[in-house]
Amino acid sequence: MSRPYVVLRRKAWAALADNTEIDLDEATLERLRGLGDPTSAADVADIYRPLTQLLHLYMANAGRLCDDSNRFLNLKVRRTPFVIGIAGSVAVGKSTTARLLQELLRRAPGSPKVDLVTTDGFLYPNAELERRGLLDQKGFPQSYDRKALLQFVMDVKSGEPRVTAPVYSHKVYDIVEGEQIVIENPGILIIEGLNVLQPARADSQGRSGAAVSDFFDFSVYVDAPEEDIRRWFMDRFMVLRDTAFRDEDSFFKHYTTMSPAEARQFAAHVWESINGPNLRENIVTTKDRATAILSKGPDHSVRTIAIRKV
Repeated sequence: MSRPYVVLRRKAWAALADNTEIDLDEATLERLRGLGDPTSAADVADIYRPLTQLLHLYMANAGRLCDDSNRFLNLKVRRTPFVIGIAGSVAVGKSTTARLLQELLRRAPGSPKVDLVTTDGFLYPNAELERRGLLDQKGFPQSYDRKALLQFVMDVKSGEPRVTAPVYSHKVYDIVEGEQIVIENPGILIIEGLNVLQPARADSQGRSGAAVSDFFDFSVYVDAPEEDIRRWFMDRFMVLRDTAFRDEDSFFKHYTTMSPAEARQFAAHVWESINGPNLRENIVTTKDRATAILSKGPDHSVRTIAIRKV
């Protein structure tokens, strides 16, 4: 069965970019990279520069459609933010992709305001997950307050001047009570998360409502073979064990007392019982809903790019 994508290898994709210079120095790249993610200046030039240029085309066309629609309907309505969704597994590098696109899009002509929100903030607090028996399924679709996330995106796309989102702390492994991220009139909003491409669920009557992805103007799925993602997750866990987990306030501090063998065994258990099943059952199944699919090889470099046909 044919797929509705144009698939390009890295070299062919890189050749599509014009000669626009993208100046991301090593310090900036270091700040944007996730732990263990080796994204390089060459990756920025070969992968993210063409992707940014394609996004500019989509944004320009969205702007023209808004203007034409306003004229046709005799309305005077300002453009709402251009919303980009970034999806993919734990440890695949979607956060680096989101931060890179935010940085590059900010450098476009006119220096648009580009905000970034992760769906972690819409996880239920640990106490609520425990009450629902979902603490061991954190990151699965049912562990999110989907109504709140959907309302947040709807408010953004409705042109609300000020929208807020909860804050999640990876250090304490929970929602931070009383803290909020404030989004005010961005030109572009990037929403990054495991399950942002999930379709709407049908109710008991077979009716389905809106999904978060219904309000995306463009979406990216960061893909890789599961065996590679599992290895990246294991490696990252071991690095965190020797760094961030040692913080006195870290929820994970007790893992630092494990031997290396015990820590790897525990990380493998987390993958096999939580992250792997979530990837197979809920995340990779949404891949073909994306506008663009970035497929990585074992070294984390993007090998092919699939773009949905218009």
